[in-house]
Amino acid sequence: MTNIMKYFQEFLKQNSKNDESYKNLIQLVEEIVQEREEARNHLQLLEAAIRSDYDSILITTLELEEPGPKIVYVNDGFTRMTGYTREEVIGKTPRILQGPKTDRDVLDTLKKRLKEGLSFFGHTVNYRKDGSEFINQWDIHPLTNQDGEITHWVSYQHDITERKRSEKKVIDSQLEFDHLTEESKKTLIDIDEQGNIITSNKAFRDLVGYDDYELKKTKLWDLLDDKQHEHFKHKFEKFKPSDFDGVNYEMSLKNSKGTLVEVKVRTRLLKVDNQTVVRAAFENKSLQKRIMQMLKQRNANFEKMFDSLRDFRYKLMPGENNKYRFKYVSDNFYNITGFTVEEAVSLTLDEIIHNDDIEKVLAHLNDVLSGKPTTLQYRLKHKDGHYISIIDYAKPVWNKDKSAVAEIKGSISTEISSEKAVTKSE
Repeated sequence: MTNIMKYFQEFLKQNSKNDESYKNLIQLVEEIVQEREEARNHLQLLEAAIRSDYDSILITTLELEEPGPKIVYVNDGFTRMTGYTREEVIGKTPRILQGPKTDRDVLDTLKKRLKEGLSFFGHTVNYRKDGSEFINQWDIHPLTNQDGEITHWVSYQHDITERKRSEKKVIDSQLEFDHLTEESKKTLIDIDEQGNIITSNKAFRDLVGYDDYELKKTKLWDLLDDKQHEHFKHKFEKFKPSDFDGVNYEMSLKNSKGTLVEVKVRTRLLKVDNQTVVRAAFENKSLQKRIMQMLKQRNANFEKMFDSLRDFRYKLMPGENNKYRFKYVSDNFYNITGFTVEEAVSLTLDEIIHNDDIEKVLAHLNDVLSGKPTTLQYRLKHKDGHYISIIDYAKPVWNKDKSAVAEIKGSISTEISSEKAVTKSE
């Protein structure tokens, strides 16, 4: 047991009213720690999955207007690609990577797509911490919670600068670099009119598990599952340019271990040394599905971790003379307080708070109205007269232009302890 955990246990013991309360608190803390460990493990799996296919990943908040979204997570690849440490970018906006050559039209398209809740694919010039330029290619997707609401944006990123310089045989010499689109992803092969794989880059070789020598002895259809083998063999035997000029396919590749990998393939035709070549750019759908599932699971774990503290949810409307009325309470309000949902909306908050706690609760809520989420332990009155010690997590809900807090949203923890209510006459 760490010194911090020993200290924390001692702190809980000193602040618990009895052994039963202490046991309940310890159990609650252990559940939270376990949930955090599960979330950390999922994050490590995510990092491992991304490491081989993406240069970097970052996750941001939703805000698109000034000052822009805030970075809440970056992986090691981001720090290597940009030169910034995690500490330097967490809480900042990705706009720190922009500079004089960053394409405004691309950014406007990006913003428009995200406002519509859609994914975005594109690239432009970005800048590292030392001021050097690189071509950053984004693949941005929305992350949603269990209610289907978008909570964050996740951005997979590639530095595609060196690809232009080091793979000249793979990139069409007739094509201007600034006009590269989605097919500039790393996973690339060139195929001749007979279906032979004549060139492959490292990403494709890693994807299928074969080396360059093995692939040069392979026909494309030999890498496909049985259902697609004859279909694509026929296409090359009866080669028609229209089958491969700007055409997309869904394929299942068999890697060297016999495992099928779902891919999306974008094809186009090139002329290399007077030879017609099919350029195929692969997008690993199997990996993206796993990544998105891990991200969803990670979100679900954090939701679950929050749920372990939540017995009922509420919204409060501020009124005159420090009177707060319930705008909404979840059904569990009745299980905790004995008041029905209908009764709750007719009550003011001070009517069910212990007299000795009203002052600190008002200060707690005033902090939220100033824009700060806070947590407070205090006592609520049950309908039958006894008091329940609870933990209240409250956060602000801003109005549409974010100029002021319109209401307070929060959650109340499970019962920790209770005591008999004392009336004023007593």
